[in-house]
Amino acid sequence: MNPHSDPGPVAVIGLGYVGLTLAVSLAREGTPVIGVEADPAVRAALAQRRTVLFEPGVDDLLTTLPADRFTVTDRLPDTPVRAVVVCVGTAVDPHTRLPDLRHLSAAVEQIIAAHLNEETLVVLRSTVPVGTTRSLVLARLRERGIARPLLAVCPERTIQGRALTELAALPQVIGGVDDRSARRAADLFGRLAPDQVIVSGLEAAEMVKLVCNAHTDLIYGFGNEVALMAHSLGVDAHEVINAANLRYPRPDLSRPGFVGGSCLTKDPYLLMSAADRAGYHPPMVAAARAVNERLPLFAVEQVLDGLATTGRDVGQARVLICGVAYKGSPETDDIRGSASVEVARVLRGRVAQLRGHDFVVAPERIGQAGFTPVGLDDGLTDADAVVLLVDHPGYRQALSRGALRERLRRPAVVFDMWGVLAEELADAGDIDYRRLGVPGRMRGTPVSA
Repeated sequence: MNPHSDPGPVAVIGLGYVGLTLAVSLAREGTPVIGVEADPAVRAALAQRRTVLFEPGVDDLLTTLPADRFTVTDRLPDTPVRAVVVCVGTAVDPHTRLPDLRHLSAAVEQIIAAHLNEETLVVLRSTVPVGTTRSLVLARLRERGIARPLLAVCPERTIQGRALTELAALPQVIGGVDDRSARRAADLFGRLAPDQVIVSGLEAAEMVKLVCNAHTDLIYGFGNEVALMAHSLGVDAHEVINAANLRYPRPDLSRPGFVGGSCLTKDPYLLMSAADRAGYHPPMVAAARAVNERLPLFAVEQVLDGLATTGRDVGQARVLICGVAYKGSPETDDIRGSASVEVARVLRGRVAQLRGHDFVVAPERIGQAGFTPVGLDDGLTDADAVVLLVDHPGYRQALSRGALRERLRRPAVVFDMWGVLAEELADAGDIDYRRLGVPGRMRGTPVSA
């Protein structure tokens, strides 16, 4: 079946960062798309051709789509569709770190209650533990009476901030329950993602997504472990990493920095859960996650130690957090898996004021994350400490030495996760500048999680 000759609509369940970018991209390429979204606020915004999330290009693309090319509803239509693509969020329990697949289960129940037939392709794009598509989705479809379901796993691997571009540029991994399913999935994604990698089945495709993110976590985790070791040993980790990488024909060491976002902070746990059930306990995946989760606490330790060093009463201190989203470049408004949330949890109640600023995140969401939302100038005014958690280029431009000296209550503390202000504050004597991977004046007292 060829997508160029098949005018049937495609339903996309879940219109978050993953589902919405896929839906508008398919619609742009000529496929009629029915977006299925449970959140009425999201549906209302999309009905007006605007979004409630930040992803460059999506709002502009929405305004160009014909009315019948992209429609939004709260349930699958009564008439059969060509394909259903599941893009709902998956999570891990914050306490047990075990998979939480409630949204996926709800989507599957909606699918089996709809008017499917033997020719309706079901695609799982959500990230799940290995084996979930077969044990949950395939099993329920067969219980529905479809003996040979068309079922495939086509994982999303784009980066927020460049999702529309990467949807077309990245290879699309496809794994079907059988060859027929894989071919149908390849046809569906053909015009959108012509570079395709067909793998042997559902489980291989599920695992590709998980190992990609666990590998990224591991690479960054080692760079962060180098930074933490170097800090304890009194060595500049950035000097060590730069020297190690220079003209050395081996894989480069990663520079230190917080590893965040909804994917990198949960997918290693989804992978570990699947491996644990199979009898293997992956120590490297677990260790990388533990190191990367240590960094927000390290930032808090440095701030508290800096305040003590400058003679401040921590209980009376005013602290500004710069960067509430999980990353700054490419920019996003997503606060899931951000360092700021953990920093707020630990500092809340310890300091007098906890202010938050972000160039993209809306003030109400900054407030929901545990901060008093402020403009950058107001946040700096009479602050005792600044915690720079992301590498958004706007901070490099706005936080000059002069601006900091003019507004901060000096001597002040600045902790810089990514070294954005390393050159600007290298020799600022009245600012205790601390950077991940560079030894501070004191070791600091460990803060418990």
